[in-house]
Amino acid sequence: MLKKIAVLTSGGDCGGLNAVIRGVALTALQKGTKTFIIPNGYAGLYNLTDLTELTELTEDRIEQIPVYLAGSEAGNSRVKISKIKDEKKYERIKAGLQKFSIDAVIIAGGDDTGSVVADLADKGIPCLHVPKTMDLDLMTYSVGGDSTINRIAEFARDLRTTGQTHNRIIVMEVFGRYAGHTAFRGGVGAQADAVLIPEIPVDFDYLYQFLKKRFIHRIETSDVRAGTAMVLVAEGLRDASGKELVDENSPVDSFGHRKLMGAGKYVVKELEDRIKKDPEIKEFMVRTGQYVDGVYEIPEVREVRPGHLVRCGFTSPIDAAFGLEAGAGAYYLANQGIFGVTVAGYDNGRIEYMDTKEAIVQRLVDEKEARIYETMGMCFGRNPEGLAEPELAKITGRPKRTY
Repeated sequence: MLKKIAVLTSGGDCGGLNAVIRGVALTALQKGTKTFIIPNGYAGLYNLTDLTELTELTEDRIEQIPVYLAGSEAGNSRVKISKIKDEKKYERIKAGLQKFSIDAVIIAGGDDTGSVVADLADKGIPCLHVPKTMDLDLMTYSVGGDSTINRIAEFARDLRTTGQTHNRIIVMEVFGRYAGHTAFRGGVGAQADAVLIPEIPVDFDYLYQFLKKRFIHRIETSDVRAGTAMVLVAEGLRDASGKELVDENSPVDSFGHRKLMGAGKYVVKELEDRIKKDPEIKEFMVRTGQYVDGVYEIPEVREVRPGHLVRCGFTSPIDAAFGLEAGAGAYYLANQGIFGVTVAGYDNGRIEYMDTKEAIVQRLVDEKEARIYETMGMCFGRNPEGLAEPELAKITGRPKRTY
C-alpha cells in the first residue's frame, strides 16, 4: 500500500496536464494515499534535498486545479537528469525522495521526459510515465494533442476573415517538430486549402498552381471581389533538399534540440517568388480592379505564427477525460509496484500500459492518411494523380479506437 506519492510534469505546457494531476491525486485520496507536487519538473526532483516542504494535494487543494485549464499546476523545466554534471545525481534524487518518504513518482511528459523516466527506473528510482505531448508523436495517445488541434483549427478559421478582407494568402505555421499530426488534423478541422507536413515532401510548383487557381477563382466569382486561401504548415517542414529549418544561432537545449524556425517564412518566400514571376497575376489583378502600378501589383502572402497560443488556455473534453484516466491508471500501476512503464489508456475496464522505451518511439504521420482528403480536393503539397485510392476492408468486431 502506497503511503505517499509525488507527481511532476516535464516538457512543454499543454492541455490535459492538470487533468493528469487531478486523476492521480483524486484516486490516491480515495485509497488513503497522500499526493505531493514536485515543482519545476526534473529540476525540482534533483533539488528535492534542498526543499523544506512539498505541497500536499489535499481535497481542498485539488479543488484549486481545474480539469479544464491548460498548463500545469506543477510547472516544468527543460532538464535532462543524465546531463547533470554530478556523479552522485541519482543518489541525490533517492535521498530527496527518502527525505519526504515518497514511495513513487508519477511523471507526465513526452518523448524526452519518457527517456528520463526510463533512465530513472533503470537506476532503481520508482517512477512511471503518463504520456503528454501536443505533437501526438508517441506510440500511445497523449494529453495535449486534441486541445492543440482544436486551438489550431480555431485560429485558422478566425484568420479567414483577415485573409478575405485583404485578399491575402495566409500561411500559418504551427508547432509539431518533426511530426505533422496536429497541423494535419487542425488543418482538416479548419478547412484549410493546403496542409504541409514534414512527412510529405512539398512540390512548390504544384502547391503554387493549386493555390493560384483556387485563390483567383474565389475572388473572381465573388460579387465584392474578395477571397483568400489558407495554408497550414508544420514547423518541422524541411526544404527541398531535406535540410532542417532551424535557428543555427540558438543554443541546443539539454535534450539536444535547436529552436525550429523559418518554415512559414520559407513557404511565403517560395510562393512570393512564383507570384512575382507569373505574368498571369498582373492580368488577374487588372481584371479584378485591384492593380495599382507601383503600389499594389501582386496579392500579399502573409505569415502568421500563433506560437504558444496553440498550447495554452483550456483543455478539451477528450484531453480532460484521458488525463484523468491516465492519472488514475498511473496510481493503480504504482500501487502494484509496476514502474518504468507508460500508461497507454483505459479501455473496456482495463488500464493498459507498455514499456516506456517502446512508448516513446516516434510515430509520424503515414502519408496514406492524407489520400482520402486529397480525393476531396485538399492539397498536401504533392500532385495526387497516380496515387492509389483508399483501400476497402471489411472488419468484424469493434473498430480500433483512434485519435
